[in-house]
Amino acid sequence: MTYRPHATATPTATPTATAGAKTGAVVTDVHAGADALRSWLQEADRILIGAGAGLSVAAGYDYGDSRRFAELFPALYRRGLRARYQLIGLPLPPDLLWGYWAVHVADIRFSPGPHPVYQQLRALIGERDHFVMTSNVDALFARNGFDADRIFTPQGDYGRYQCERPCTRTTWPSQPIITAALAAYDPATGRITDPAAIPSCPGCGGEVFLNVHKGPEYLPDPYLLAGRRLQAWLEESPADTRLLVLDIGSGYNTPSVIRGPMERIARAHPGGRLVRVNPGHPEVPAQLTGRALGIAADIGDLLTA
Repeated sequence: MTYRPHATATPTATPTATAGAKTGAVVTDVHAGADALRSWLQEADRILIGAGAGLSVAAGYDYGDSRRFAELFPALYRRGLRARYQLIGLPLPPDLLWGYWAVHVADIRFSPGPHPVYQQLRALIGERDHFVMTSNVDALFARNGFDADRIFTPQGDYGRYQCERPCTRTTWPSQPIITAALAAYDPATGRITDPAAIPSCPGCGGEVFLNVHKGPEYLPDPYLLAGRRLQAWLEESPADTRLLVLDIGSGYNTPSVIRGPMERIARAHPGGRLVRVNPGHPEVPAQLTGRALGIAADIGDLLTA
């Protein structure tokens, strides 16, 4: 049982296109970027937020953070592991596997808020008409003031789990199995000490995993309605709608999930603009010259500015 994120289907309101070799305007000064974003926000009728892993990193959930890994997973740290991303796709026995995932999901999905970066973003959007599409499976948008009915999460949600076969298309809330696993978790060994606390399918008794997109067994059903709402929201926009696409923290690991669709949506709308916020990969398509801006800054710094 492994977890390898894959690309998933995205709204089809826009034609497929690829970015050119050359890139558009990029600013590196955070204050200049803040001024430009503020101006484009004021001129926008609608805002589409596309969010990748970089936004949750800015909120404190960095899969490459060795210090935090050592705090949460001392047994795995002693085995030579140093970051959460090393656990993606790593085969482990069930007791060690669910020891890791119980702690990880409790930390990243069920930890109490607030999360200032997300709350600052929500305050920035204000009462403007908006929608969210994110590859993040941590529900941090909904947990920090964004309307859950306007959030499309095509990669799934740690808040649900499913049968690995799957024997049924039903998915279930994951908090009960995470709570049960944590009650039987031994931090010294990193293992679940009670076999009964290792979750199994309520239908067939087989293996289960979190309802996230790691392979062809993934059940997207809980998220399809939100995807259709986003599709309708895009299609109902008048031709002269000034749509601002705000792409935050999407890189090149799975560009077909957020990065590519955000570019295509901005390109397809005559009044569309794209702002990409990414300290490492702020590039924007040259075809959107005059309608796109890359800001090479951390989203937390930008929101503060």
